[in-house]
Amino acid sequence: MSDKSEGRALSGIRVLDFTQFEAGTVVTQAMGWMGAEIIKIENPKGGEMGRYASTEVKGKDSFYFMFLNANKKSVTLNLKSDKGRELLHDLIRISDVLVENFTPGMMEKLGLGWEDVHKINPRLIYAQVKGYGEGSPYESFKSFDMIAQATGGVMSITGDPDGRPIKPGVTLGDTGAGLHSIIGILGALIQRQTSGRGQKVTVAMQDAMVNFCRVAYVAQARSGEACPRMGNQLVLGTTAPSEAYRCKGGGLNDYCYVYSSRANNVQWEALLRVIGREDLMDDPRFASSETRAQHIDAVNALIAPWVEQYDKHEAMRILGKAGVPAGAVLDTLELSQDQSMHDRGVFVTIDHPERGSFLMPGWPVQMSDSPNITTPAPLLGSSNSDIYGQLLGLDEDEITELKNAGAI
Repeated sequence: MSDKSEGRALSGIRVLDFTQFEAGTVVTQAMGWMGAEIIKIENPKGGEMGRYASTEVKGKDSFYFMFLNANKKSVTLNLKSDKGRELLHDLIRISDVLVENFTPGMMEKLGLGWEDVHKINPRLIYAQVKGYGEGSPYESFKSFDMIAQATGGVMSITGDPDGRPIKPGVTLGDTGAGLHSIIGILGALIQRQTSGRGQKVTVAMQDAMVNFCRVAYVAQARSGEACPRMGNQLVLGTTAPSEAYRCKGGGLNDYCYVYSSRANNVQWEALLRVIGREDLMDDPRFASSETRAQHIDAVNALIAPWVEQYDKHEAMRILGKAGVPAGAVLDTLELSQDQSMHDRGVFVTIDHPERGSFLMPGWPVQMSDSPNITTPAPLLGSSNSDIYGQLLGLDEDEITELKNAGAI
């Protein structure tokens, strides 16, 4: 394992990565950020489909692939070859975790289902990310991020009340399911310390979306009806303000979101002082979060003209200093150009052997004893000599023979 991984949270943990696209790749990438050794198993003919499916330069790995596969090694392995399967079994015996998000049934067809792998290494954690859970009527269906958001309730609560369901811009279905999977894997690794056994960890993308929608089910419990779409308002519909207000500038994202907690009136009263309307402190329409929600148009009519006097950054600073929760609507370019984001490692600059230098999001979790280090996504098969030679002990002639036989 690279010296860079030593002394980090998951140092000494070896992960076999059978992932593609996003829902699975984020699992292994995050574990790599925490110091685990990630060995990405790829088809010798082209590798993972994400390498080229979204590239803008033919023959070069896509930014999509590189952003989701940093911190990994790549080996090529023909899983339909006898010699390839032998090599894989050797790797399984010395690994701690296997992660896959292939089409349902694919790993079983390859002889790599949970039962098969558990016999080879009873201590191995076997993690799967699928579209739907075992026992679901849709269990065999393929799924992607937006499908999970549709079937998991997210789209039904996103958008304007009288508008169509909207897919949020973030990839909740993919990355959200992946992050749930990481939690399960880490829990299984801790349990293994006492049980001595590995276990299967499965996350369905649809199920993870239900978990993200828990507050929507609070709204349902209160009304007895399906949670409605509420635009920029909270789905509970019990507080105001809770809206993005247009700011000076008139640009596409020149808005500032202003909120007031429903816990008490402290933030609302602070807001009234900022906008110079202390005379409304005792107005019965605004006496509580519930009454303000009932008079939401009046609340918006108070706040919108004030916010429109300022640019979004000024509005956020003035309100924030007064104790009022407010946030400028920042676009991706603004965030990626924020120096403080660079200083904290939220964005990192990567030097790729073929693509050169580029900026990408880093790992947002800060750990006092486990520094965040980002290495570029691997070229296809770039770690063949390292893994098969140093780790499995094969010499150059044996590796060349495997390559000529189509095993790697």
